Amino acid sequence: MGKSSTIFPYCLVISLFVLVSSSSGTDTIQQLQNISDGQTLVSAGGIFVLGFFSPGDSGKRYLGIWFAVSNTTVVWVANRDKPLNGSSGILRIDTSGNLVLTGNPPNTIFWSTGQTSSVGATAQLLDSGNFVLREGSSLTAGDFLWQSFDHPTDTMLAGMKIGPDYRTGRDRNLTAWRNATDPSPGRFTYKLDPRGMGQPFVLDNTTVIYRSGPWNGLRFSGTPTTKSYTMFNFTVVHNLEETYYQYGITQEPTLARLVTDHSGVARRLLWDSKKAGWQELWSSDLDRCSNYSLCGPNGVCNSDASVACNCLRGFRVKHQDEWNIRNWSGGCVRNTSLNCTDGDGFRLETGMRLPDTVNSTVDMGMNLDECRETCRKNCSCVAYASANISGGESGCITWIGDLIDIRTFGEVEDGQNIYIRLAKADLEEILGNPSKKKHWAIIAVTVASALVLLSSVLWGYCIWRKRNQKAEAIIEHGSRFQSINNGLTDENNDLPLFDLDTIALATNKFADANKIGKGGFGYVYKGKFLDGREVAVKRLSSHSEEGIEEFTTEVRLIAKLQHRSLVRLLGCCIEGGERLLVYEYMPNSSLDVFIFGDVQKRRLLDWEKRLDIILGVARGLLYLHQDSRLRVIHRDLKAANILLDEAMNPKISDFGTARIFGRNQMEDNTIKIVGTIGYMSPEYIINGNFSEKSDIFSFGVLVLEIISGRKNQWVSQKNTHMQLLANAWRLCRDNQCDKLLDDTLRPPTKFSDVLRYMKVGLLCVQESPDDRPTMQEVVLMLANRTSVLPQAEKPGFFKPTSLAAAAQWFSDGYNSLSSANVITLTNVEGR
Repeated sequence: MGKSSTIFPYCLVISLFVLVSSSSGTDTIQQLQNISDGQTLVSAGGIFVLGFFSPGDSGKRYLGIWFAVSNTTVVWVANRDKPLNGSSGILRIDTSGNLVLTGNPPNTIFWSTGQTSSVGATAQLLDSGNFVLREGSSLTAGDFLWQSFDHPTDTMLAGMKIGPDYRTGRDRNLTAWRNATDPSPGRFTYKLDPRGMGQPFVLDNTTVIYRSGPWNGLRFSGTPTTKSYTMFNFTVVHNLEETYYQYGITQEPTLARLVTDHSGVARRLLWDSKKAGWQELWSSDLDRCSNYSLCGPNGVCNSDASVACNCLRGFRVKHQDEWNIRNWSGGCVRNTSLNCTDGDGFRLETGMRLPDTVNSTVDMGMNLDECRETCRKNCSCVAYASANISGGESGCITWIGDLIDIRTFGEVEDGQNIYIRLAKADLEEILGNPSKKKHWAIIAVTVASALVLLSSVLWGYCIWRKRNQKAEAIIEHGSRFQSINNGLTDENNDLPLFDLDTIALATNKFADANKIGKGGFGYVYKGKFLDGREVAVKRLSSHSEEGIEEFTTEVRLIAKLQHRSLVRLLGCCIEGGERLLVYEYMPNSSLDVFIFGDVQKRRLLDWEKRLDIILGVARGLLYLHQDSRLRVIHRDLKAANILLDEAMNPKISDFGTARIFGRNQMEDNTIKIVGTIGYMSPEYIINGNFSEKSDIFSFGVLVLEIISGRKNQWVSQKNTHMQLLANAWRLCRDNQCDKLLDDTLRPPTKFSDVLRYMKVGLLCVQESPDDRPTMQEVVLMLANRTSVLPQAEKPGFFKPTSLAAAAQWFSDGYNSLSSANVITLTNVEGR
């Protein structure tokens, strides 16, 4: 008996030694096994690592989980508010089945799960990043005693739930680190508010600073749609046990995370294996309208407008003096108080982020008509909307009190419809009807009706004759215009057809004084309608064959494209031999006027505005290539085709040479080269091959022109050092990028931002199309300051021996529709 008792402890020590030795690099630890500082657990697929780390140069030790591809990307911390000193940390499962972290002083508990198991326990790091504690030694056990996903720190991973668990009373949310080197809980929290349909907030302590908008069955209504989100699926679940938000990965292998950083910004990030860095897909500080309730009660925020805040229709500013100094917090009040018995009605507002649901009620059993009736009968109800748009509008969400934190999106599909209750008088005013009718007016209408009846035959004849003349004009100018007209009536029935007389009056009969631009198609005129609207009218030259093709393309194409970074087509006219396109007027003309103009003009665009313009153009081009209903290759992107609105926001224009691609089409070929010398890619000029990558080449040229203030133009072989692309590449290769900056401006305060944009421009103009990034990658690289950019290869540029040789080369078999950049505008005016 004595000999056996002596041998048993010795064997136990040997067994424990074997267990400890085998733990490092595995994904599991058993009871009485431990992990000490310097050892790690690695998930079965090699995706996540659990071990000890020190953030930055703090010297303090924490137990955490990080991505294997990036050991600086910590996604979970156990002892975040109780750091270890030195390398004394040991993680083990004690005799009671509790997972504990101990260190110096010896046996001091720095963290534990607080769980016990009578039959032992096993801990495992899963490929999801979830660290779980199971009862018993079986790794197939169903229920967890404890899991790290129930105790998130600052990061949300795929499969994790954010929201309240009513069974345990625990609110699963993200809490930012205190700072970059201190993972203890900081000021900022990302959480799901279960009221209404559920909506995420970012809070600074207890103050809301960001709100995504309520869940609508597809997404959160305040989050713009993005094609890159097809790699995710999103879920919000409400039941008696819990309410939670969760996302999953649809395209494996994808590494993604949602993190709330110590500056209070929530970011969705995606790992780019080619660049070995994180790419930002979305952030809560995307624009000024991301600030919670920026415009106050009943105010609407519009990030595209020069003045961000406006009132809902039927409302007026509450404190005009504060509004004048851009303090919008007071918001708006009704023009007319609601009167439940006097015919209140509802006004549809489209493309909106739905208001805060703190004062809302949800009923999923109603359709939209029943929702309207419910709101109408409740005198306290001020608005209603569909609660679920995933399969057609269903469910009902209604609001009482003020409507808080509303914004409007440039893209209707990015927002949602909401119906605002208004007093009868305000509805009639918005619709253009008088609120009261005089008795004599009724009599006058009765008398006038007789005259109308007598003149109806003549009036009908005039209308018929006018339409017949339009049809004759279309037939006269070929079947192409017949197809355009059919397209306008069948496919683009929202596109107005203007009368020639109306446009002639607006442009003073196309007076020379109203000319503001010129191209291969003809002239552009400034016009002003009787209602005060200013427009730009593009008039097709009657003898321009190329212009007819441009007209056909633009009418059919741009009428279907709507984006904040694209010039909006308001209508067209096909009458009496005229083909006219009517666009919104851009008061600040085109970009080339500013970046290639005199010193005064150049200085109007400081570095911050230039970078904003680059990012705006990038987002517009991304929409054309990927996010629009059509997949469009522009083919003539240049500074002269970027117009600037009153706030100097960029808008891409001139779609006459654009081509529509099929969703699976990668490139096309043409023997008719269209575009502008200096912006066309080598493969397009030489072989006639064009694709998204040829547009991206043009974008890269534009980026370098905006930063340098110099044109990319043809030069002789002896002077290739003057060619912008080659010069930019050489300077950056030699770490002299600062020499490329436009010297009419003061040096940028954040040169790193300008340098990033410059390097992205060089990536876009690489000689091989395969080396150039996609527009989605471009937008991510521009927006994410932390990602590591690859080194650009040699740029592509064609070098004829002279400009005359270039012209001869074109005349030998190619046809350029677009002239040199310098004659795009005849004078410096808006368009």
